[in-house]
Amino acid sequence: MPTPAAPPSRAFAAVRARRGPSPISVDLADELLAGIAAYADPATFIHVLPRARIVAQIESINARRAAGEALPLYGLSFAIKDNIDLAGAPTTAACPATAYVPERSAPAVERLMRAGAIAVGKANLDQFATGLVGVRSPYGTPRNPFDGAYVPGGSSSGSAVAVAAGLVSFALGTDTAGSGRVPAAFNNLVGLKATRGLIPTAGVVPACRSLDCVSVFALTCDDAAEVLAACAGPDDADPYARRGEGLGVGQLDPRSFKFGVPRDEQLEFFGDAEMAGLYARSIEALRAVGGEPVTFDLAPFLQAARLLYEGPWVTERYLACREVLENRPEAMMDVTRTIIGRGGGLSAADAFAGMYELRRLWAVTMKTWADADCLLLPTTGTIFTTAQVAAEPIALNSKLGYYTNFMNLLDLCGLALPAGFRASGLPGGVTLVAPAGLDGALLAIGRRFQETTGLPLGATGHPLPEAPRPAPAKVDEVLLAVVGAHLSGMPLNHQLTSRGARLVRACRTAKAYRLYVLPNTTPAKPGMVRGAAGGAAIEVEVWALSSAAFGAFVAEIPPGPLCIGTVELEDGQTVKGFLCEPHAVEGAGEITTLGGWRAYVGGVK
Repeated sequence: MPTPAAPPSRAFAAVRARRGPSPISVDLADELLAGIAAYADPATFIHVLPRARIVAQIESINARRAAGEALPLYGLSFAIKDNIDLAGAPTTAACPATAYVPERSAPAVERLMRAGAIAVGKANLDQFATGLVGVRSPYGTPRNPFDGAYVPGGSSSGSAVAVAAGLVSFALGTDTAGSGRVPAAFNNLVGLKATRGLIPTAGVVPACRSLDCVSVFALTCDDAAEVLAACAGPDDADPYARRGEGLGVGQLDPRSFKFGVPRDEQLEFFGDAEMAGLYARSIEALRAVGGEPVTFDLAPFLQAARLLYEGPWVTERYLACREVLENRPEAMMDVTRTIIGRGGGLSAADAFAGMYELRRLWAVTMKTWADADCLLLPTTGTIFTTAQVAAEPIALNSKLGYYTNFMNLLDLCGLALPAGFRASGLPGGVTLVAPAGLDGALLAIGRRFQETTGLPLGATGHPLPEAPRPAPAKVDEVLLAVVGAHLSGMPLNHQLTSRGARLVRACRTAKAYRLYVLPNTTPAKPGMVRGAAGGAAIEVEVWALSSAAFGAFVAEIPPGPLCIGTVELEDGQTVKGFLCEPHAVEGAGEITTLGGWRAYVGGVK
C-alpha cells in the first residue's frame, strides 16, 4: 500500500461528515482553499473560485436545507473540467486564446449545485480534450499525486488529481476516447463513463460532439452513483441526450453474471508485468463477487477503436476547432494541432465509408453479449513518465487508448475501478464495460468489487468506508418504494420532492415481483405484482416522507389499479410501495426481464 504523496486535506474529512444535522460552517470555504494551497500544484486548477463565491454557495444550501429541500449532495465539493461551463467563470479548454465567460452553467453543473454540491473551481486538461496523457496544457502538467515523474492521465487530468489528493469530494470530466477512465487508473479512482447521452453535454466545449460524454471521478462507486443520479437526464439544449435511458440494472444481475476476458494473445501490457498481475488479481476479485469469466474476441473492438483517430471521426475534432486551426493556428499546442489537423483532409465519402465500417463492426461485437453480460479490461496496459511521453507524444498516447478508444463508437458504458498498486506505489486500474443503459448494474458490481479489494481512497490514505446500512425511517417518517414515474428524473418525481421527501437509497426488490406496462396511462406507468410465478428482483428507489406528507401523497393517487401496499426489498427490509391489482395486468406487456422501468423507458424510441 502506498504512502500518500500529500497529507489528506482537512476538507476531505469535513465533507465525509456532510450528512450531520448541523449546517455547514462557512469555514469549509477556508478549508477547501487551504487544502488546494497546501497541495501546492498550480497546474491542477486553471481557475479557483474566490472565497466569497464559495461562501455564498454554502449559505445558499444551508438556507435551502433549513427550508426542507432534499439535497442529496449536500456539502460535497467538486471540481469541473475546464471545457464544461460554470456561470461567471472562464471556460478555456486549456487554450487561453479561445477563453470565454458563460452566463449559464452547463445543465450537469446546474443539477449538481441544485442537489447541494459546492463548485470549487475549473480543473486543468489536455488542450481541447485531445489526449490521454495530461501533459498537453499551456497551464502546466498536474502533478501525479503518487509520483510526479509520471503522467497524471488525460485529458481530464486536473479533475482526477483534485479528487485523488482529497482537494474535492468528486469531479466532472469528459470522456470521448478514455479521458474519464485513464486518469482514474493513474490516480486510484473510480471513473464513470456513463451511457453516451445520459448526462447532457450542453455547455461542454465539443471534441467529437456525437461521441462526447460528461464523466464522473469519485473515490467510491456509491459516490459516483449519487452524482450520476443528480445530473443524469435529458436537456432540451442537448440534441444527443437520451430520453430516460440508463441507471438501470436491465438484464445484468450484479450478484451472478458472466464477464468477458480477452484471449491471452489479445492482452497487451507493453512490457508491464506488474499491471498484468493486477489484471489477473482483478479477475479473481470479480469471481469473488459472483462473476464467471468467459473468453471473448477483442479484435473487432480494437478495429473499431482505430476508426476514432484513423477514420473520419477525427474530422469532428477538426470541425470543433476549425476557426482556430484556420485563422489562429499558433494558439494551439503543436501536438494538439498535429492530431486535430489530420481531420481537415477527409471527404464526405470517407465519412460514409467510416460509418459503414463502424456499423459492420458494431454488428460483430453485438455477438459478444450473447455469452457475456459485461467485460473486464485493463484500463491501460501500463503507465509512462512525462519524459517518455515528451519523447514520443503521439505513439505513447495511442498505447494508453488501446482498451478505451472503441467504447463511445460502439455505444457502451464503462466504469473504471482501482485495481491495486505496483511495488513502486503506482496504481493500476481495470474497467467494467457493458452495453448502453447498464450503468446502474456496473456501479453495483463495482461497489462489491471495491469492498473485496479494500484499497485506500485515491492518494488520501483513507480506508474504504464501510458499506452503509439500510437507513431506517426517522421518527414520524414513512419509507416508500417507487418503481416507475416517481423515480428520480421521471415525470412524477416532483410529487415527492415538493413534499420534502428525501431519497434514502436505490436498490431492488426481493425476487418475487413481475413488472408490466400499464396501457392508456399518462405519463406512462408500470404495474408491479407480487406472488406470481416467474418473479424477479425489480429496480426501485426508497424515499422517506413525513407522515403528513405521506398521507397527502397517497390522497393524490387517482382511483385505478395502482395502490400502496407492502414491498419486500432485496435485503429483507419491508417498506410501503406501489403495487398493482392483478386484474389490471391481464394482457399487458410484461417487462420483468428488463429489471426495471428505466431500462424499459430507455428502450422506447
